Amino acid sequence: MKLLRFLLFPLAILYGIITSVRNWFFDIGVLKATSFKIPVIAVGNLSVGGTGKSPQIEFLIRLLKDTHKVAVLSRGYKRKTRGFQVVNDIHLATDVGDEPLQFYKKFKNEVTIAVDADRANGIQQLLKSNNSPDIVLLDDAFQHRKVKAHTYILLTKYNDLYVDDFMLPTGNLRETRSGAKRADVIIVTKCPENLTDEKQQQIRARIKPKKHQKLFFTTICYDENLKGNKEQLTIAGLKDKEVLLITGIANPVSLLSFLSEENIKYKHLKYPDHYNFTVNDIDAIKKAFNNLKFTNKVIITTEKDFMRLEDKIKNICYISIKSVFLNSEKIFTNFIVNKIKG
Repeated sequence: MKLLRFLLFPLAILYGIITSVRNWFFDIGVLKATSFKIPVIAVGNLSVGGTGKSPQIEFLIRLLKDTHKVAVLSRGYKRKTRGFQVVNDIHLATDVGDEPLQFYKKFKNEVTIAVDADRANGIQQLLKSNNSPDIVLLDDAFQHRKVKAHTYILLTKYNDLYVDDFMLPTGNLRETRSGAKRADVIIVTKCPENLTDEKQQQIRARIKPKKHQKLFFTTICYDENLKGNKEQLTIAGLKDKEVLLITGIANPVSLLSFLSEENIKYKHLKYPDHYNFTVNDIDAIKKAFNNLKFTNKVIITTEKDFMRLEDKIKNICYISIKSVFLNSEKIFTNFIVNKIKG
């Protein structure tokens, strides 16, 4: 795989040139970006997948939902429907995407969740609705430059910083590292809980944020109580069970490390990100579960995967996560609130 990526280096250079020219055209106005009167906050990354966008969107929802009419707009990755959709009770993950469905089930009537590949059209449709928002959160939209956001939040993983990466297909970057200059906020995600000030300063020196940019560090916090179609379970309670773990996310390493640190023994079945489980996949999962030796056993998954497995596997449960700021949550919240006020 590494050899193949190296051989594709010329394509990475070409891809970098194409994305740079596109960005330049937006910068000088050759390509037009639509602006809106209400604040639009775009959350995204430079690399493909697995940086923690969903927990960050949920953090912003919790921060803003009690004081503003919030809408979240996503493209609805891998959904089978087209055009603009407002997520509701009858939707499945195949209709709107797993992450929008996750947001909807968690926050229900507190916020509006919608999907549209054309973000400008999606925002326009939201503003025409009876429940018109006064803030829109754009999920995974750092490269969606047809909308000019009010605030850009760029995420980068602690153990895979964008400054150490390269363009696809040699690396994992969607655009060149210079694209980071558009960010108002850069968040280093999935950090160790005990990340020292010295290490934070070392990372700051590598990222070299611009004067207008704020740099923050977050970690992932796992909920002690599992949720889903199972009797009440806790993380601690998993130690006495045989666990079958199902993941269809970009990078399950953090979850695997957490379970190992908690001394939980598990068998892991890994699938690609946003994977649509087939009948054969479900049969294989059930067979693997039946083959576990203990009678005291359980199937667990991630919250995002649960959106695609809930109606296929009985008694499956999931571990939910939150994004937690390291010693700087108040600074971040004040920054966002002040940005919104203008």
